[in-house]
Amino acid sequence: MKKILYLLGFLILIIAGIFLYYKFFRSSNESKTGSERSFGKLASQLEGLIVKPTKLVQEIEVSGTLQPFDETILMPEVAGRVITLNIQEGKPVTKGALLVKLFDEDLQSQLKMLQVQLQIAENNEQRMKTLFNVKGTSQQEYDASLLQVNNLKAQIDVMKVNIGKTEIKAPYNGIVGLKKISPGQYITPSTQIATIRAVNTLKLDFSIPEKYSHAVRQGNKVEFFISGMDTKFNATIAATEASIESDSRNLNVRALVDANSKGLLPGAFAKVKAVLGSKDDALMIPTSSIVPQASVKKVYVARNGKAAFVTITTGVREADNIEVLSGLKAGDTLVTTGILFIKQNNTLKFSKVK
Repeated sequence: MKKILYLLGFLILIIAGIFLYYKFFRSSNESKTGSERSFGKLASQLEGLIVKPTKLVQEIEVSGTLQPFDETILMPEVAGRVITLNIQEGKPVTKGALLVKLFDEDLQSQLKMLQVQLQIAENNEQRMKTLFNVKGTSQQEYDASLLQVNNLKAQIDVMKVNIGKTEIKAPYNGIVGLKKISPGQYITPSTQIATIRAVNTLKLDFSIPEKYSHAVRQGNKVEFFISGMDTKFNATIAATEASIESDSRNLNVRALVDANSKGLLPGAFAKVKAVLGSKDDALMIPTSSIVPQASVKKVYVARNGKAAFVTITTGVREADNIEVLSGLKAGDTLVTTGILFIKQNNTLKFSKVK
């Protein structure tokens, strides 16, 4: 009976060993060869691309804003009551045109009084000069009369300046916006009257990332589009900021809109396309052919009929393609499909090579 039990136990151990072998070692081998069987199914369906130099136009698309060439908020220098308001909203005005006049009768009266005093002082100065020439008066008395004349002239100049402060004139040719005051209103130096803008020439302000700052040059052309308008507009880069913004790492750029761009209004949102350069021998590959690693990018290339896993560095990215700076050369055959199942040194057989 004991022999039978020993025999049964030995058979159970053998069966358990066989079960464990099939469960662990065989399944492990199957997982190792699974990808190979998958690759075997795709081996005759692989597609490739012969890398060739092509022309690459480097451009970026950013947001911008249209600005008037000049924009000024009109505000008075002195407080006073509005007696003349010559603002036609939305209408053009010429430089020097009188827009607002404040009450100045008190200043005008003081000016007339000073002018009368000046006339009397000048007559007195002429009499003193005649007497001085015949030694009928001293040098001191003549100098006193001349000083009074000069003093009154200076007071008149100051009074004219004060009267000028009661007039608000257009600083340049432009269009006046909506007025914010009415005739008869008492205003102070903090009161906003209206805004005048020079819109014959518009400015386009936009920002570009720091890495493209070296490619921006004065005189470069840019294109832009306005929401709701199908027309393409052009502008010329006039200047850039002297430094890069530390918070956004962007460079502010200003361009002048071409004079024949009609129908544009300041403040409009613009989609700007700027061409930063071009290459005639750029190597472009599909972004889908790249196998990203922890810190590098790799691709599979056919070398002597075998798969080679090559590290590359990339440059400018387009919608579906990306520039290769190193790792590939013209004439290399790049694997573009089935890259997830390929292993190093797999034999490659392409169904199609572009």
